[in-house]
Amino acid sequence: MNRKQVAAGAIVALVGAMALTACSSSDGGGDAGGAKEITFMFRGGPDEKAAYQAAIDKYTADTGVKVNVIVTDADQYATKLQAAVAGHNVPDVFYIEQASLQSYVASGVLMDITDEVAKSGVNLDNIWQYGVDSYRFDGKVQGTHEGKLYGLPKDVGPFSFGYNKTMLEKAGIPLPDKDKPLTWDEFVDISKKLTTDTDGDGKVDQWGTGLNVQWNLQSMVWSNGGDWTNADHTKVTVDTPEFAEALQKFADLTNVDQVTPSASDAATLDTYQRWMAGQIGFFPVGPWDVSVYNDLDFDYDLIPWPTVGDAGAATWLGSLGIGVSNTTKYPQEAVNLVTYLSADSDAMKTLVDANIQIPNLKDVAKTWAEEPGAEPANRQEFLDIAEDYGRAMPAAFTYGAEWYDELWTNIQPVLDGKQTAADYLAEVQPKMQSLLDQSIENAKQASAG
Repeated sequence: MNRKQVAAGAIVALVGAMALTACSSSDGGGDAGGAKEITFMFRGGPDEKAAYQAAIDKYTADTGVKVNVIVTDADQYATKLQAAVAGHNVPDVFYIEQASLQSYVASGVLMDITDEVAKSGVNLDNIWQYGVDSYRFDGKVQGTHEGKLYGLPKDVGPFSFGYNKTMLEKAGIPLPDKDKPLTWDEFVDISKKLTTDTDGDGKVDQWGTGLNVQWNLQSMVWSNGGDWTNADHTKVTVDTPEFAEALQKFADLTNVDQVTPSASDAATLDTYQRWMAGQIGFFPVGPWDVSVYNDLDFDYDLIPWPTVGDAGAATWLGSLGIGVSNTTKYPQEAVNLVTYLSADSDAMKTLVDANIQIPNLKDVAKTWAEEPGAEPANRQEFLDIAEDYGRAMPAAFTYGAEWYDELWTNIQPVLDGKQTAADYLAEVQPKMQSLLDQSIENAKQASAG
C-alpha cells in the first residue's frame, strides 16, 4: 500500500522462475531424506524477512519440519503467486490478501482449515475478531463470523495518523489530544501554521500535511457519513453530498488551503520522503512503518484521524492472511505453521519486537501498548483502531477490486482543482456500478462452477 513498499526499497526478491517450479511439496519432493519439508511464500522487506526467518527457525527446531522460505517484493507478490497458481506449483503456505480470498476458494486453491484449527486448540477469541473473520467465507459472504476458515490473520494493520511532535513543539503549537480527534477546521488551522519557508529563500519548504488520495480519502469520507457502497456491497454510493464534501476538502488541502506540497514539489521529493526528512507535520502511520520511523531524526506520535463531519473518527483496518494450499502433501504440518505464525506467543514476540506489526493476540497487545518507553508512545491508538473504529477497505470483501479502482482512474482533475468533486462523482458512479455488477456476476458463476 503504499509506503511499506517504498520503505522496503532494497528488498531481496528471491522468487524467480526456478523457485516457482519447485514451489510446492505436493510434487512429491522435499522429503528424500525422511524429513518433512514445506514451502512458505510471503512478501516483505528486510526487517520482516529477518523476523520471519527467526520465527521459522524455532518452528523447525521444535517440530523437525523444514520450511523453505520464499520472499518477494510487495509489488511483485500477487503476480508471482498467480504465476505459481497457473503453473500448478502453489506454495504449501502463503500470504493471502482479503480481496483475493473468494477467487482462491472458488478455484480450489485454498484449503478449508476450519476443523484443523479447531483441533489445534488455538483460542480464536484471543485474536482480533476482524482478523479472523476476514478469512471466513460461507460461499456467498466473506467477513462474517459464521463462514468456514480459509486462513488465519498474519496480522491486522490499523492505519493510524501521526504527527511530527518535534515540529509542533518548535512552532509553539499545543500537541493534539491523543484521545480526541481534531475537527477538520482545527486540523487545517494547525497545518497552515506549520506550512512555512524555514530557510528564508522565499520558497515553502515545510508543510502541514501531504496525503495520498487512494489511502487517505477513506477516513474523510467515513467520518463525514459517506461510504463507497451500501451494507451488502451491491450498490455504489459515491455520488452523495457527504462523499463529495469529503473529496472536495481533500482537493482543497492543496488548491485552497495550500498546506500540502504542490505537484512540482512532490515530483522533486514525494510526500513520504518529505515526512521522513522532517518537512511534513501530519502523516499516516501503519505498524509496518514503525521499524523505520523509530529511527527518524524527530519525535513522532499517534492521534485519531481528524474528522470532516459528525460521524466520528474512522480509518481503515487492513489485514494479511496466511493460508494453506489444497494440494499440499503435508496438510497438518502446513496448518501447524499457520497457527504458529498467527497465534503462538513466542512467534508473536519475535515478529512484534521487530516493529513490523502489532500483536495478533489481544492479551499480548494490551501489555505491549503499556510498555514503558514505547515508540510511538501512544501505541494504544493502534489497538483502538483494531478493536473499535477501524473498517475494512471498501473492496476487501468483494469479488475483485476493479469497481473500486475505477474511482482513482480519472480523479486527477479534481485534485488539480479543474473539476469539482460533485461533478466527477456523478460521472464515475455509473462506471463503478457497472464493474461492481460484473463482479457480483463473476462471483455467482465462480460459486456455481
